[in-house]
Amino acid sequence: MDARDLLARLCEALDARRWDDLPALLHDDFCCRYVHTGESFDKVSWVRLNAEYPGFEHLVVQDMVGSHDRAAARSHVTGRLDGHLEHFEVATFASAADGLITEMTEVWADVDATPPEGTRPARAEDRP
Repeated sequence: MDARDLLARLCEALDARRWDDLPALLHDDFCCRYVHTGESFDKVSWVRLNAEYPGFEHLVVQDMVGSHDRAAARSHVTGRLDGHLEHFEVATFASAADGLITEMTEVWADVDATPPEGTRPARAEDRP
């Protein structure tokens, strides 16, 4: 199975909350890095993090590309926090070897985030 197929199966298992399916897709030396927080997780801790994450609702893959040993996906994730539906965009980059995911890097962005004041150039239609 190539990296794209593995990542697709992983995303399907996450969305369906099939936590017991996750370890079979991950190499024993698996490592996942969250760029946005600087955290790293091994196989056991990453599966546990996902299985125990409060309020998770859905993961919908919006785009995926890949080859034999590398794949990337862009997904929309929803979850409940204090009764409110929260939306996130996630970029996932995976490496595979021997039919298993060996490494992943994830970047999570809060859809409701607003850019800091003064950090964006004026749009063309706003310029004099």
